[in-house]
Amino acid sequence: MKKIKAALAAILIAAMSAAATGCDNGKETYKELDEATAQKIADIAAKDERLTGELENKTIKWMATWDINPDNTGKNVPIELAIFQARYGGKVEFHSVDFNTRYDSLANAINGGEGIDFFPANDLDAFPKGAIKEMFAPIDDYIDFSDPLFADVKETCDMFQWNGKHYVIVNDISGDNCVVIYNRDTMEENGLDDPAELFAKGEWTWDTFQKQLQQFVDPESGQEGIDGWWYEAGLSATCGVPYISIEDGKLVSNLKDPAIERLQNWMWELGTANYVCVDEHGWKEMPTNIGEGKELYYPCGVWALYKEKPQWSAEFGENVMFVPMPKDPNADKYYIPCGLDGYMMVKCGQNPEGVAKFAACKRMAITNESAAEIGTQGLYDDYGWTEEMVEMLHKCHEMAKENPRYDFFNAISKDVSDLLDSNELGGIRSASKGSYQWSESVSAVAPAIDAYLDEYNNAD
Repeated sequence: MKKIKAALAAILIAAMSAAATGCDNGKETYKELDEATAQKIADIAAKDERLTGELENKTIKWMATWDINPDNTGKNVPIELAIFQARYGGKVEFHSVDFNTRYDSLANAINGGEGIDFFPANDLDAFPKGAIKEMFAPIDDYIDFSDPLFADVKETCDMFQWNGKHYVIVNDISGDNCVVIYNRDTMEENGLDDPAELFAKGEWTWDTFQKQLQQFVDPESGQEGIDGWWYEAGLSATCGVPYISIEDGKLVSNLKDPAIERLQNWMWELGTANYVCVDEHGWKEMPTNIGEGKELYYPCGVWALYKEKPQWSAEFGENVMFVPMPKDPNADKYYIPCGLDGYMMVKCGQNPEGVAKFAACKRMAITNESAAEIGTQGLYDDYGWTEEMVEMLHKCHEMAKENPRYDFFNAISKDVSDLLDSNELGGIRSASKGSYQWSESVSAVAPAIDAYLDEYNNAD
């Protein structure tokens, strides 16, 4: 057994070294794992016996806007990919698509028989839309929830069922879907409390969030408040009630829930006070204004900081920090936008078994304590994060796992998204723009939303 494990470790190191160069037909060479890290991952993989079986077809085709393989953000070879290469001889073939047309590209690939195997669930707009349109396949024949690697995520996977079938391979619940990014120098220079310190004291709420905007925002002096494209959905999640939920396998509208009304009335206050500035830029985000001290808050996914320090500091400044979205003071718990690390199996994929094995490698990387520590170290080594940033990220993940909530308003159909999430038509965005109060918006859209949900719920 020791000889077998040693051989596996040697193969793993070789595989990681070969794959980490990231060279594509003479193009840019990407970051490599250092020898010590490669050896450590090899040892971990050799000792963890939860990965079983073999894989006949070694290649899985990944369609997304981002590559699992190393790229120009400065990330290293992901641990799960390194293990997949060594344990199964696997390879992830990347098929790049544009964000705005990615579902059209996926449909064309399915119709063209390209054999795309998996697609990201991370954007939280693939389910149930992809199940309703039969773009994705159920995972039940390939993911065994009695397997120790997947038993812990079954409860979350159960949240993503359609017609009694599971459709999302949930690797993990994450708290990095939308946070408030800010610059500490701006806070200090304007006599404002550091949001991280307010959060640590349990005082980071809608009230303190709004109070700081009141103190800072002065458009005539070039001082603006909330920027970015994700603030409405990010703030909405804090009330704890999704606009559209799935209950007992059916889509349910919560548009008339009192918690949502309270949330939207508060966003109306923010909008009419001119605290939202993205519209002032012609619906163009300006993250560099955070680094220049011209803006206070930039609600966005932590992915904006998952890059080398020179890249993120060029936008947000050297002294950047982030905190969870502020707590709704009237909610029963502290809810934040929940992210999802997961995959969708594509209909007519060529290698669903390979996707399942890769997902097992991902779960091993997450649940193996030593492997997880290597992933955390990458935040320091690859991205230049501070210890406080890393601790805050872990805290966000912890909070998301404690109170998981997912909203499906943007994951059903274009018709529903246009009514609820369109810049032109308004919906959840109207109040924060100071356009329409929620009472007007909900009266206009609720009947149509109910009709669409009834159609999808009753479809064969």
